[in-house]
Amino acid sequence: MRTMRISQLAERSGVPATTLRFYENAGLLPADRTPAGYRSYGEDAVERLAFIGAAKHLGLPLEEIGELLRVWESGACHEVKADLRPRIADRLNEAERRTAELTAFTASLHTTLEHLDALPDRAGPCDPECGFLAPPAKGAAQPVDVILTPRRQVAAEELESWRTAPVACSLTGGAFSERVDQWHQVLDGADRRPIDEGVRLTLPADRAGAIAELAASEQQCCRFFDFRIHLDGQRLHLEVRALEEGAELLTDLFGPAS
Repeated sequence: MRTMRISQLAERSGVPATTLRFYENAGLLPADRTPAGYRSYGEDAVERLAFIGAAKHLGLPLEEIGELLRVWESGACHEVKADLRPRIADRLNEAERRTAELTAFTASLHTTLEHLDALPDRAGPCDPECGFLAPPAKGAAQPVDVILTPRRQVAAEELESWRTAPVACSLTGGAFSERVDQWHQVLDGADRRPIDEGVRLTLPADRAGAIAELAASEQQCCRFFDFRIHLDGQRLHLEVRALEEGAELLTDLFGPAS
């Protein structure tokens, strides 16, 4: 039977070697060893990686993918279907919830911009008469904070769930390059400042909708990122954090701090 080294499997599958090693450590991708100690894979590893990639694109965490792989290896197709269906239903419910949150957030941004546009342009210093320092009227939009984490925000400890997520990205090849281009485009001209474990970017508020949608998509493939969005008048502050293992990818996507 033909075997492959890790570099050959990475080339065939489009999955980086670092991710292949991570999958092995996580118990998702077994590897044999040559007498010299090199990893060795059979042809079935390519199909296995395709299955893992498809499951990750559906938003399944690695623990659930491992459970599903065991059914896929030993069970019939209908058993895989029966195991997968409730998992997908859960992800669908979560996606619909996030969509509702983003819709409400977008509406809030529109209201805030309309409020700003309606304020008079005054040459003098701001005071309560100009509206910036006055208490907001009932129904008026106020500064908004949005924290995007991998799971539903129902407990304080879940705000730190990104710290325990695997540092691995499910996007490969052209999809990864496209995501990098999307971030670079929406963050063009941003003011970057270093913060603990990450970077803080300041941008015009009218980019908030695009940034929120892109951050939500990023959570589906890179759950180790922590996104925090603060809307403050005509400015938007985006804070992105990752553990040390994910620092290189954080820089690739969001740029180095000034």
